[in-house]
Amino acid sequence: MSADPVANARHLMACESVTPARGPVFDMMEEMLTPLGFDVHRFTRGDGPEGSEQEAVENLFAIRRGPQGTPHFAFAGHLDVVPPGEGWSSEAFAPEVRGELLYGRGAVDMKGSIACMIASVADIPAEAGTVSFIITGDEEGPALHGTRALIDYMRAEGIAPDLCLVGEPTSVNRLGDMMKIGRRGSVNIWLEVEGTQGHVAYPHLADNPMPKMVAILAELDALELDEGTDWFQPSNLEITEFNVANKAHNVIPGKATARISIRFNDQHSGASLSEKVTAIAEKHGGTARPVISGEPFLTPPGEFSDMIAAAIEAETGVDPERSTTGGTSDARFLKDLCPVIEFGLVNATMHKTDEAVALDDLTTLTAIYRRIVMAALGG
Repeated sequence: MSADPVANARHLMACESVTPARGPVFDMMEEMLTPLGFDVHRFTRGDGPEGSEQEAVENLFAIRRGPQGTPHFAFAGHLDVVPPGEGWSSEAFAPEVRGELLYGRGAVDMKGSIACMIASVADIPAEAGTVSFIITGDEEGPALHGTRALIDYMRAEGIAPDLCLVGEPTSVNRLGDMMKIGRRGSVNIWLEVEGTQGHVAYPHLADNPMPKMVAILAELDALELDEGTDWFQPSNLEITEFNVANKAHNVIPGKATARISIRFNDQHSGASLSEKVTAIAEKHGGTARPVISGEPFLTPPGEFSDMIAAAIEAETGVDPERSTTGGTSDARFLKDLCPVIEFGLVNATMHKTDEAVALDDLTTLTAIYRRIVMAALGG
């Protein structure tokens, strides 16, 4: 089973694992890795009630050690998936082949990639070097007790990969046309202005918070954070919410709230942007509460990206674009361990009804991953 990416994908996709994932899907992955000589360590983090950010999350770290002094290459990814929703042509967790496609939740994001990772190392001898899997059940959720907990475990055990490949679905139009060598950071900031409720006919007895909030948002909206860099698009600040919860036309509201979201490149940090927004909010009588989801990272084009590009071109004839576009991923945490790049399947159907992967893409991605592992290990 472990050497067949299609069979691997079907087995993993058949395990319902809406975030946060636990139990059967990890049992299945352990069953695939153990015969290949991997030592598998599983643990849970979080102890809150179901549905909370503290809900228990399962994680898996597997390693097959090569001879002392040989390189260490790591695969990383997640077994949790988003809820399937309604309107599927077949059962979301009963993978089905129709034509040249395999349908089911997680087909591309990202059980299909994990299936290929496992298959890619099935015939690579342990003597070639150390290979590990960093797999979480909490990437699609709050991401509090997933990859960050795995990094804590690895550091405690003194485990440090030399290179890490994350199997997010980065390809756009065809397999191999894009890899992600970096990602922008993300910060959400909640804004609040306190006022005094009152009757609109007696404004001198009230304090309307809305003009102050409008002034805050106008100044923020006018900011030009930067013009972008050689590898990153310009940072952008978006107003995503504005609310006063006013249910009467003749009442001056007592409070106004808003939320902004900033996606930022490596000219900024979450802290520096939070300080800038807080200063603007306080100037107009408001407050700001930032939550930083991740910092930007860049693995500059070089030996690692060239290694991946060579493997892709050898199997597909495509020279992949080195990109930093898109949202965040767990690579934002893994960058603290070693150089990290993302590359995986075509993302056209991720998070959609009838998510599907081409059977040929699973076979080709397995071959690409195998070339990358061998190159990383010096083979």
